Formats: sequence, structure tokens, C-alpha cells
Amino acid sequence: MSYVPPHLRKSVAATATTTASTTTTTATSATLENTTTNHKLNNSSKSINNAFSNAAPRRSSANNHIQPLRGLAVPNVVFPQWKPSERVLRLKPEQIEEVRLRLNVDVTVTPDSPPAPAPIESFTDMCLDSSIMKDIAIHEYTTPTSIQAQAMPVALSGRDLLGCAETGSGKTAAFTIPMIQHCIAQPSVRRGDGPLALVLAPTRELAQQIEKEVKAFSQSLESFRTAIVVGGTNIADQRSELRAGVDIVVATPGRFIDHLQQGNTSLTRISYVVLDEADRMLDMGFEPQIREVMHNLPEKHQTLLFSATMPVEIEALAQEYLTNPVQVKVGKVSSPTENVSQTLEKISESEKIDRLLSLLVEEAALAEKLGHPFPLTIVFVERKTRCDEVAEALVAQGLNAVALHGGRTQSEREGALRDFRHGPTNILVATDVASRGLDVTGVAHVVNLDLPKTMEDYVHRIGRTGRAGSTGRATSFYTDRDMFLVSQIRKAIADVQSGNTVAFATGKVARRKEREAAAAQKEARIAQSKLPPTSINVEDKYKYMIAPEMIKKEGAADDAWDD
Repeated sequence: MSYVPPHLRKSVAATATTTASTTTTTATSATLENTTTNHKLNNSSKSINNAFSNAAPRRSSANNHIQPLRGLAVPNVVFPQWKPSERVLRLKPEQIEEVRLRLNVDVTVTPDSPPAPAPIESFTDMCLDSSIMKDIAIHEYTTPTSIQAQAMPVALSGRDLLGCAETGSGKTAAFTIPMIQHCIAQPSVRRGDGPLALVLAPTRELAQQIEKEVKAFSQSLESFRTAIVVGGTNIADQRSELRAGVDIVVATPGRFIDHLQQGNTSLTRISYVVLDEADRMLDMGFEPQIREVMHNLPEKHQTLLFSATMPVEIEALAQEYLTNPVQVKVGKVSSPTENVSQTLEKISESEKIDRLLSLLVEEAALAEKLGHPFPLTIVFVERKTRCDEVAEALVAQGLNAVALHGGRTQSEREGALRDFRHGPTNILVATDVASRGLDVTGVAHVVNLDLPKTMEDYVHRIGRTGRAGSTGRATSFYTDRDMFLVSQIRKAIADVQSGNTVAFATGKVARRKEREAAAAQKEARIAQSKLPPTSINVEDKYKYMIAPEMIKKEGAADDAWDD
């Protein structure tokens, strides 16, 4: 049965009811199938209505009996009984806590839930499928990162996971490898079946990175197929790929819903779902699409939610869609990384581009003098048009720059990233489309030509450098309008330098309050500037230190006072 969008379900259900009511008791098997479809559609409509109420159940089982596209019975889901190596099983609770402390991992479980699996610092001890181990060796993965060491055992054990880790921590592999292991255990995908696993991501670029990782760890598996479903590309090619049957789909929410509505794929076999960069998806307005998918999944499925920040919106989403999740938090989430040297430079709006050109031309000259390649640099700007303008100005100065923003075609965006990752381009001028999820090895410098509106976005931007333990630097130009954010940045830098924990609120509500506070500060500054100057009594012997016009004003004030 093809997927029916919410706004059509009542009318479709009504039509199906009318059709069913005109049939006789000697209905054919095809008529009986229509009646069954009618029942399912009514239940599905109730499920979607409940999706937007506070009393909505965690999962809807209304569609448990939906058939795959070709009408064959849905195979049973297999949740394999995974166990780590004997060495890990023998670890005592105090030893487990020592490992977590060393990895800087904080683990929380819901009340009355079993303890979380122990972190595993070796891929060998994870007892993965031999084909996955082969691909891990091919890609020279030696030791799991902190998020991988703790999140992978949780995912492999079949439990729901709420993962929170700073950018560049290796979380993609943390959910990709267990996902492939899970899919290997399932009955084979047939033509017309929906996928076994689904990963939803906010942007095309992040979806492409995830699919690349999936392919990297499944290349040794025969007949293991993945599909990437994003906007800006040929939907017909995606349709053919989905209908042929794939094991894993990596998608952006909007385009995936398009395929569901067109009947090109199904949710009936999905038993492993990942919401990656969930906070970013909520920011971009994808909550209705996420709910649409989550409320129509089969009852038996495992959910992993990863977020770089933990705002109240993410906590609410986790509470609704995750069952007794294990929460894994690594490092200082949502804080400026200690590995990035940050510089703030006040400058007028009209001088920004000239200052940027001067800065980067000097860097190019220094790199040439030392015989080094130009350091990979990302320049963040506020608007698409400014993005193109800046890139053109840099190219005119003889620098290798390219623009990346939402107004470019998918092929142009892919080409820009490819040239930046592998050469010849070493400067990427981008809007916030590149501030999250973009993983380019070796970015040495981030320049904020235009500061973002919130601290959270600033943290994500500078997080493009100083990744995976390396060092980087960030240069930010600011004007009077940015003073509220600049004060926050300065405080965060001071806290990091003094060893204090940096914490600030994240999410939509927090950003709205931050914008309101910034606007209030701006209004107060404007009001202050309109007040008449206050008179200052200065002794005669010190008046030579004051500008003549100030003395004149002071004298006038004194005369007025005498009057």
C-alpha cells in the first residue's frame, strides 16, 4: 500500500468507505483487500492526528500490517543477541567507570532500566561481522573514538540511544557500523520492499557524508545496497533505486516524504532508524516530516537520536520516540572547543571585504615563503549574494576560492565540496549550510566575515576546525550590532582559558530569548546615545587634557547652571 499524506487521508478513507459499503457479501478477494486498506487508512489517520497532541503514544502500531509494495508478507524482524568479547564481559563496575572517566564519557539510563553496556576500546572486542572488520581494517580504523567506544555497544545491544557529542567526534561511524551489523541479520531485501534501516539528516551534504561512510563499512558485503534520497537530484533515478530494493536509505526528510507519498518506498521493514543532527533538523522546520515518519514505523524498531546540542526540544523528541534510552554524552557539548584559537576584530561593515582580502593574501604570501600549502580556510557570510561576491573578490586577488550556498544546484554544491576537499580550491566561502555536519579533514582557519545571530551557531561554525584533536584558529569580524554576541564569545573564551565549564542554553526557545536580549541591548544603547551629554566639573589645571570643544560645552553647561 502506498503512503497517504495526512491532508489526503480523510478523503481517501471516506472514498474507501463508500466503495466498501456498496459491495455485497459475496465480495471478491480484491474487494476484501480494499476493505482492509480502508481500515488501515482510518487507523493511520488517527495515528497522524495523535502525532501532534501531547498525549500521543510513543509509537503507532496502526500500520503494523501494511504490506510491502508488491503485496508479499513482511518478514519478521531479527534482533540478534549480541555479546562483546569475554574480556569485556569480565569487567567489573569500577573498571567500567574508570574507562568512561578516561574517555570523558557520561552515561545515563532511565530509572528501572538495566545498566548500559560497557564501553569498548577495541573493535575486535565488539565481535562484529567479519566483513565489517575487514572494511574497518581497509580504512585503517585502529581505535574507536570516545563516542564510538560507548555508543556502538549500546546500539549493538539493540537499545535506543540518545547520543550527544561535539562536532568531529566520529559519531557517524558510531551508528553506521551497528546499523550495517543489524541489517546483515535481517532476511534479504526483495524488489518492492522498503529499506531495513533509515537515516534522516538535515542537509544534502551531511546525507552524502553518511552514505559515504555506510558504503565504506559495507563494501565487502555482496548485494548490500544503499540509496541516498535528497533534493536537488533526479527523483526518477531515486525512484528506480528504491523500488529495486535497498538495505539502507540515507535521506533528507522532505524528499523521503515525497517518495513515500508517491509509493516509491515503504516503512514496513524499517527496524533501525537514526535521526542525525536532530537539533538542526528541528531548526530547519523538519519536525512535521520527522513526526510523519516516526508515527508510521512498525512497532518493533530501534531508534538512535544524535544531536550536537541538547535543547529542550530534543529532550521532548527523545521522550516521545525513544524507549528507555541510554544517554551518552561525550566532552563539553555546545561549547567553544579548546583546540581553536579565537580572535575578535572590530571593523566597519564597508571595510570587511578589504580586510578579509588583506588577511588571506598575507597568509598566502607567508605560506609561499615557507614552502607550505595555503591552509584550508572556510569564510562564513550571512547571505547567498554576499557569498558569491566574496568568492569572486578572492579569485580576483589570485586566491583559489569557491562559493557554497543553498542557491547553487546540487552538482555545483558537490563540485565545490569536492574541489575544497581534494584541491585545487583551498578557500570555501559559505553560508550556514556548511556550519553543521560538514566534515573536511584539515580545515585550519575559520573566518566569520559576518557573525551569526546566536552563540550556538558560532560554536558550530568554529567547530569546522580544531577537529579530532587537531588545532585550528577562528577570526571573527564584528560591528556594533554584534556586541551582544561578542560579549558572550569573550566570556566563553575566558572561561575556557581559566578551565571553567562553558555552558549556555541551546534550541529554538533559547535562541529566541537570546535575540530578544540582543534587541533590548541595542535599544538601550540607541536610547543612551540620544541623551544630552552630562556636564563634568574639571579643575582649571586639568582642562588642557580635554578637547577644546568639550571645554566649550562644559562652559556652556556652567553658564546654564549659573542662570
